[in-house]
Amino acid sequence: MSATEVPEYGAVVIVGAGQAGSEVATELRACGYTGTLTLVHEEEGVPYARPPLSKAYLLGAATEADLAIRPASVYDEQRIEILSGTVDSIDRANRRVRLHDGCELSYDAVVLATGGRPQRLAGCDIERAPNVHYLKTLPDATALKKNLRTSSKLVIVGGGYIGLEAAAAARQLGLQVTVLEAQSRLLARVTSEPVSDFYRRLHESRGVDIRLASQIASFEFGAGGHVTAVTLADGERVACDVLLVGIGQQPRTELAEKAGLAVTEGVLVDAACRSSDHRILAIGDCARQPCGADRTLRRIESVDNALQQARIAAAALTGKPLPVRAAPWFWSNQFDARLQSVGLYTPDCERVVRGDPQTDSSFSVWYLRAGALIAADVVSSPRDFAAARRLVGGGVSVTAKKLADTSLPLNHLATGATCAAPQVPSNSNSIQASV
Repeated sequence: MSATEVPEYGAVVIVGAGQAGSEVATELRACGYTGTLTLVHEEEGVPYARPPLSKAYLLGAATEADLAIRPASVYDEQRIEILSGTVDSIDRANRRVRLHDGCELSYDAVVLATGGRPQRLAGCDIERAPNVHYLKTLPDATALKKNLRTSSKLVIVGGGYIGLEAAAAARQLGLQVTVLEAQSRLLARVTSEPVSDFYRRLHESRGVDIRLASQIASFEFGAGGHVTAVTLADGERVACDVLLVGIGQQPRTELAEKAGLAVTEGVLVDAACRSSDHRILAIGDCARQPCGADRTLRRIESVDNALQQARIAAAALTGKPLPVRAAPWFWSNQFDARLQSVGLYTPDCERVVRGDPQTDSSFSVWYLRAGALIAADVVSSPRDFAAARRLVGGGVSVTAKKLADTSLPLNHLATGATCAAPQVPSNSNSIQASV
């Protein structure tokens, strides 16, 4: 079957019911698909949003019911069967999906939306400790939330989005919080120094103890196998009641590998989200797709990417024109600051700061290559972020001098500048965001 050929699909099975899985199910119906549609969900209930888990849900500002991506009635109305269970294997020869309980589903097409799993600390014996947490799913967040309510000291390993969002929530709950980051700055994989420094100052001003370039030597255990302290390589001991590990995630590709699909740090897919078997598509955090002007294969861990790939997959399966990919965007809420990013930042870009991160609660950092905007980080300015999406999405060419001049409105730059194809380098294959 050629990449452009569209067979008749009588049954589509979606494996994974996160943001990507839920979206592709409803988008298929919106594209006119009328066949059997099964959404395999590893958990009970309807698909839920995960970004609030490290923020509003931990704080108690959002309930489990609030997390639902769509009401249960939507799935009933659109004839989307939500099947609770775990998929063990995909029999490509006979086109059957086998679940752990022995159930088998016939398919004409499969969409893998298996997401990722938290990266574990290598060489550590903490996995069975009842007060050690990872944060990805609702059960993860519920267990952490319960522990935080009865604790006073939280240690977080990892100064990325998840760790910092949880740190902000825990401080607002009154806990003493220490963040241990192995790198020399926070958010090192996803942003530049001005943004990292701003968030360090923000957290420290709210009482979070930030330890950079911290290497863990060992853990101390107490009654019931609880971790009671972390010992650092320099000999310092950091006591804790709760330990949260947030050091990134790995794509869940085991099912794809078992099925014999092409996998390299993610399920390899083309512009239509089709894997090496064109009846099996992959979307969301588990998929690695050509991105940017150079078409380099990348995994992008964000809600926006999940939604865009879901719409592409639905179009591919129904023979519709593929939607044009927009520049990916991300967000993170920490205390009263909201970071919104668009495009794919890399450390070798030319960097322009607009505003003063040292004194302003709102500022932005812009990233250029050969004079063309390829990414932007905007802190606490929805209006500037709206302009950033237009500017970066259009690959606008603008001088650094004009960009740094806050007397020139960003909308003026959008209308007065020229557009060029964004040049995105190939040295970053995984982009993490609040998911």
